[in-house]
Amino acid sequence: MPQIQYIGHNMEITEVLRDYIANKFKRLNRHADIITSTHIVLTVNKLRQIAEAKLHIPGSEIYAQTESDDMYKSIDFLVDKLVRQLRKHKEKNAEYR
Repeated sequence: MPQIQYIGHNMEITEVLRDYIANKFKRLNRHADIITSTHIVLTVNKLRQIAEAKLHIPGSEIYAQTESDDMYKSIDFLVDKLVRQLRKHKEKNAEYR
């Protein structure tokens, strides 16, 4: 998995949170051959905890955003979305071969 860049808006990204994200993003490892870079933005707006990620892959980008009342839940939902999108992208490319 390539290096992950973290950005925090209205919050500090702690080492514990970085470890949690890295652990969750291990689910993307089977697709790691096509991921060139990863950008994660975590935002806190009062009661809204927003997690966004942009994965750069050859020929396009995959973007996902989730929102909940807990940052850890937002990260879990975010990883689920990214896995679905990566799977769909790989299946779509396999059809054209």
